Order: sequence, then structure tokens, then C-alpha cells
Amino acid sequence: MGGAGRQPFRGRLTALAGILLVAFSAREAVSAVSPLLGPISEDLPLDAVTTGILGMLPTAGFAVMGFLAPPLLRRIQLEHLLLVAMLLTTLGQVGRALGWNIPAFLLFTWIAMLGIGVVNVVIPPLLMKYFPDKTGILAALHITLLGASTAMAAQFAIPLSDPYGWRFSIGIWAALSVAAAMPWLIVLAGKRTVARSKTSPANDRPSLPTNPIKPWRSSIGWGAALIFAGCSSNTFAALSWLPVVLIDRGMSQETAGSMLALYSILTVPVALIAPLVVVRMPRPLPVAILFVLAFAIGYGGILFAPPRSAAVWVVIAGLGQGAYAFAFTMINKRTRTQSGSGILSGFAQGVGYALASVGPFFFGLLHHPGDGWLPSFGMLGAWLLVLSAGAMMVNKPRLLEDAFLVVQPDAKEARN
Repeated sequence: MGGAGRQPFRGRLTALAGILLVAFSAREAVSAVSPLLGPISEDLPLDAVTTGILGMLPTAGFAVMGFLAPPLLRRIQLEHLLLVAMLLTTLGQVGRALGWNIPAFLLFTWIAMLGIGVVNVVIPPLLMKYFPDKTGILAALHITLLGASTAMAAQFAIPLSDPYGWRFSIGIWAALSVAAAMPWLIVLAGKRTVARSKTSPANDRPSLPTNPIKPWRSSIGWGAALIFAGCSSNTFAALSWLPVVLIDRGMSQETAGSMLALYSILTVPVALIAPLVVVRMPRPLPVAILFVLAFAIGYGGILFAPPRSAAVWVVIAGLGQGAYAFAFTMINKRTRTQSGSGILSGFAQGVGYALASVGPFFFGLLHHPGDGWLPSFGMLGAWLLVLSAGAMMVNKPRLLEDAFLVVQPDAKEARN
């Protein structure tokens, strides 16, 4: 872990600012829309199928980039890929705000989600590259800011839309993506003076396995993928449909938007705590089970408790989003190198988000006036079983690279 010490302080500080700004700009495009479905539908025809497709786009975009990012990482520097991500996110958000019809609105939403998908895959190896000795605490900060950005866009969606219109409300967040690109431009401009870290490609080679890493042949790879599938299907279904469910139960549009913000902000406390606990536990399965139970209990209250108590159950369900912090932390906990982290991150998120993309779509499709939302939440319960299975598969303390070693006599002991 000595590579961090060879990174010049100024370069690491700029990279830290870049990582945190990227995190703070990486979820507004997801959560800014669902509170505004009513105003948007006055200009663009949003039926249940279109809304379901719109809800699928985040996880589908993340899945595509999960598969594409690892080969790109072998050809393009992490920092350059991150700048491409910021460009896509900015273009998508601005284009969506200007969208003149449903196809354009969906297309630019898709472009923004592709950009966020690149961010999802690139951040774990970036943390390993610049801060190999601080991955736990920085994963916590990163996920905390993801939650804060999600909540902020949901909370301010209606207040910004009322005076300025829904197009301004969903487009203004592109400014954060532009701001997030600035530190990385500075990092690249000063790259000639930055010493090569131990996790740069040249220095990473000695710890690489003799055989190529094939995560699909490892229970770690499939376990991580199932965790992402389970937690993402639940989280993104809520981001797409929670306001609709609450409005259907008699809540006002603005209050429902605030409930979505409350749900999103609950990522913050669990994201601050969960990674710090997980990195210290040899077998962190109990942490994942706690998040599964929080989701399940919260859903039960949202479905069956009186609407006036909705905030309580939204809070409990919101705590379940700590499963994402668990998934993110396990990528670096179960890998040794920047290369292994990038490969596992890409595979787990590619497969996981591909599976999860059906969650928001079928959540809306399964809703019928006679049955209420019970079938929809029942589907999310099935995904919680998937999440639990994945957590069991990554529970054993071992490293992904070790499954593909031929000879590596000086291999370090698996991290707990």
C-alpha cells in the first residue's frame, strides 16, 4: 500500500476533489425526473409503458458501460474515461431538458445514464490508484455524496419547476457535471510532474496474475453481480415509482417528492458507516442481511400502514440502500490490484445492472388497480433474495486474483 505515499500531495488532493465532485454530480440525472412526471406529461405523452422504459434506462445504461468499460480501461487512462463520462452526462442532461418529443427525451436520458455508468465502473480503480490505503473511508464519502446528490435533485425538483418550468429543473444539474470535470483537467495537465504510483500500469504488473482474470469463473464475480442486481432493482424502482405509489395513496405531489428526497438522503448515514464496518469484518454477511431486512420492513409499512405514517416506513426502506455501499466496498475488499478492481467492477456492474434493469419496468407493469401495489413490491422482495444470495457468495475472505494465479510465491495474505 505504499503507492499512495509516492503520489505528490497536490496531485492526490486534486484527485480527491475530483472524485468527490464526480460523486456529487452523478445521481441528479436519475432522481430529478420522477417527481416531475406530472408536469412533464403535460408537454410529452408519458404513459405507463413509457414511464417504465424511463425507469429502466439508468440500470440499462449502467449495465452497458459495465460491460464496455473494462476493455476501454485497457486502452484509455482512467482520468480520460472520467472526462468522457462527464461529457456524456452533461450532454444528456442538457439534451433531455430540450427534448422536443418522447424519443428525444428518452435518447438523451440514455446518454446521461451511459455517462454515469462509466463513473460507476471507473471510481473503484481510481480509489485504488490514488488512495490504496484509504479505500474504505473514501468509498464511504463517495457513496454518501451519491445519496446527497440524489436527495437534492428530488427535493428541489418541484420548487425549481414551479417558477422556471420542468425543463430548467432537470437541466440545471448539468452544471455540476461541468464542475466535476475541472479537477481532472488539472490532474491531466500536471501529469508529467506526477510520479508514477505503484498502481500505474507499469507498477501494477508485478502483482497481476499470470492468467487473465475471468470474473465469470469466480463466485466472487457472480456474488458481486447478484448484490448489484438485488440492491439496484430495489433502489431504482423506488427512485422511479415511489412518488407515484405515495400519490396513489393520497399524498400531494410536492410531499411525495419530499418523501423521495428523504428516501435518497438515507443513503448518507449508512454510506458513512457501512464501508468502515465492512472493511473490518472478515465475513460481512450480517451487514448485508440488515439492509435486506430494512428494505422488507419498509415496504411492508409503505403498503399496509396508514399513509400518515409513510415517512417512518420510507426512512426504514431508505436505510436498505446501504446495500449499495456494501456492494461498492466489496469490490476493493475482494481484489488486490487496480486491474482486478476494474475488472470486477465492470463485470459486477455490467451483469448486475443488466439484471436489475427489468425492476423499474416490471414494477409499473405489475401494478393493477384491483391488486394495488402488492405484486410490484412482491417482485422487489424476490430481488432481495437475490441480493442475499450474492452476499453469501462473497462472504468468504479471499481475493479474486488468487483464483487465477499460476505462480506467485510472494502473494500477500487475503485481506480481511
